[in-house]
Amino acid sequence: MENLTRAGRAFYGAGLAGIGVQHFIYADFRPMILPQWASAVPGHSTWAYLTGAALVFAGIMIAFSKRARMVSIVSGIVFFLLFLFHVYDQLFLSPYSFHLGLWTNALKELAFSGGAFVMAASFSEERSFLSSKRLLILGRIFFSIMLIAFGIDHFLYTEFVATLVPRWIQGYTFWTYFGAVALIGSGVCILLKIYIRLVGLLLGIMLLLWFIILHIPRAIADPAMEKGNEITSVFQALAFSGIAFLLAAQSSRKTPV
Repeated sequence: MENLTRAGRAFYGAGLAGIGVQHFIYADFRPMILPQWASAVPGHSTWAYLTGAALVFAGIMIAFSKRARMVSIVSGIVFFLLFLFHVYDQLFLSPYSFHLGLWTNALKELAFSGGAFVMAASFSEERSFLSSKRLLILGRIFFSIMLIAFGIDHFLYTEFVATLVPRWIQGYTFWTYFGAVALIGSGVCILLKIYIRLVGLLLGIMLLLWFIILHIPRAIADPAMEKGNEITSVFQALAFSGIAFLLAAQSSRKTPV
């Protein structure tokens, strides 16, 4: 399980760092991080650079340091605050806010918050108001919400999701429904603590396969689309697989290491 823990931290950290680097490339926030910037607030690019630097730092610390618990906790809190801003933006600033598909970035932000809390719980526990048990509970809930919602998306937007399946794979609609059931089932099992070790491992493998056969080829085919949105999806898939692997590793331990 120690190797699985290391892999989970490395994948999540690499995902954060990769998204952070994109802030320097485009001098702008990734939509998953911040939906929009108030024109009345100066220093848009500067804040984007600072955010990118913070993401790269947090990613490197989580991936390589054995004392990244506090960095992970702070990251989880910041991601959750940004998620709340996404919610405010969808409810009060953006039209058509009740279409589930428009909540994609907000849900990804919530999952990154949960992932950071899962990372924090994997490090040796220090004196903190947030115990590893509480961090894992928050992490499981936040990550599961995204999984279940994305699974529902597969049913609501089947025709669109089917176009994302690589053309060399037959049965696009079948695999779309398979992904929907797998995401919803995984989310429910993780939320209710049902076979988390097995479910987390299988989910991590599935997301890693999507990272390799779906997201990387799409990013190579059109790296500039929507200012590198496909590349962002690559890093997100890698990070989410890391969260799943770490949940699997944590479920086999009575105390985090």
